[in-house]
Amino acid sequence: MAGQEEELTGPDLQAGVPDAELGEGEMLLGHAAGELVLLVRTADGCFAVGAACTHYGVSLAQGLLTRGTVRCAAHHAEFDLRTGEAVRAPALRPLPCWEVEARDGRLFVTRKREEAPSAAPHPRHASTSGEPESIVIVGAGAAGSAAAERLRREGYAGRLTLIGADPSAPYDRPNVSKDYLAGSAPEEWMPLWPEDFWAEQEIELVTGTRVAAIDPKAKEVRTLRGAAHRYDRLLLATGADPVRLPIPTHGLKHVHYLRSLEDARAVIAGAGKARRAVVVGSSFIGLEAAAALRARGLEVQVVAHHQHVMEHVLGREAGAFIRSLHEANGVVFHLGEAVAAVGVDSVTLKSGKVLAADLVVVGIGVRPGVGLASWAGLALEGGAVAVDEYLETSVPGVFAAGDLVAWPDPRTGKRIRSEHWVVAQRQGQTAALNLLGAGRRFDDVPFFWTAHFDTTLRYVGHAERWDRIDVSGSLEEGDCALAFRGPGADGAERTLAVATLGRDRDALRAELALERYDWNSLDALIPASAMAPV
Repeated sequence: MAGQEEELTGPDLQAGVPDAELGEGEMLLGHAAGELVLLVRTADGCFAVGAACTHYGVSLAQGLLTRGTVRCAAHHAEFDLRTGEAVRAPALRPLPCWEVEARDGRLFVTRKREEAPSAAPHPRHASTSGEPESIVIVGAGAAGSAAAERLRREGYAGRLTLIGADPSAPYDRPNVSKDYLAGSAPEEWMPLWPEDFWAEQEIELVTGTRVAAIDPKAKEVRTLRGAAHRYDRLLLATGADPVRLPIPTHGLKHVHYLRSLEDARAVIAGAGKARRAVVVGSSFIGLEAAAALRARGLEVQVVAHHQHVMEHVLGREAGAFIRSLHEANGVVFHLGEAVAAVGVDSVTLKSGKVLAADLVVVGIGVRPGVGLASWAGLALEGGAVAVDEYLETSVPGVFAAGDLVAWPDPRTGKRIRSEHWVVAQRQGQTAALNLLGAGRRFDDVPFFWTAHFDTTLRYVGHAERWDRIDVSGSLEEGDCALAFRGPGADGAERTLAVATLGRDRDALRAELALERYDWNSLDALIPASAMAPV
């Protein structure tokens, strides 16, 4: 995706800066040969990398350093400072790197490396069962596409097939309900890779077709088109499907579900002819769609059966803040309501209210796409595919990742499921390693972000239930961090998740602390205040 452009700022690093100005663990934003460059000193030395995250182009100067990496404050991509490699999603492309020289008490950024440092395959992981000759990935969304890219990055040279039901090549799905839908991100930003990437990487990309069956005994995948694909190892990444309204809407061309790029295009086309929209659902997708449609100038009303916006995810007070953002921007809510009927120009609620609507967008949740897994005999739990800590299913050699899986979470001690883009990508990357026999546990801290008008909320961790929410800062001013606290895997009270508004670096600090099980740092970051006992 194209990034944001920044004017050159800071010192000319080719001319050098005093060595004493850059302490250990510090970053300096400057420029070299017309490009923004981040000069960094860690315990391992000084490094110079491109200053813009390769995901959305956000400045890494606002991010967080670890010993050998820098993390982006916007969406938590992580880059290796020595090589520039994008080691964790959502960024998938490396940063450019420069050489750094120290002489006469000054640091100089000198030669730019000519080639992307991560273009060369990694040294291969040892595999106890040998390298598979053929890998098939079913599902070309976040998890599947990230796994395919990572397999080639790891040096896998066998036959690699990526099969997706979506007619489009892998794209930036979060923008389907955010900037692309609002009209501030152009179509050319949507593809995750250039059109020729798949052929260059020798990945057979099959789009616009569904897999009809998986035969684990024959190790074969068959598509609805009749094609058969043999595999030695398989990754199932079929994602989730939108929940449908329990009322007839067939033939109503102004009614749209919002899940895919194709769906977003249809909504955009409808919005161009509409004046009044009704959004059904107050989930993240529903409210992001509401904000996007307001950005396009439509009147927007939101209908949801919940009495409070996002209470089950963020708590009542934070949910009320999100609602207030929408109301301040003209969105009208009808909460505790359900849709009884949809007509050609109206939506009738069960209470009898009739809302004028020449565009209806439905975002009432998703269900894991487990049909294939069930038919193939894979174990399910709670309506999702059960995987172990290596993302392997109950059938050896068959892995699963993304929205359809439930995996063991070491922080809560429970099996959990997530419907978030970055989690799916990171699971795909981990699954890729394990398809090659790496034996890598998936223990990443879940992360997502949601954008509403000019406010972005970031959330790390996983808290389905909590005993209390502590807050640091002010919700009303959009400057705060919230800690969701409840029993952890060891039974003690722990910080299970952190949500932030206007405190992006605190979100990174919380993510790092959760990764390290550093409960004391989390308690210090957000002291107890008992904002919202439950």
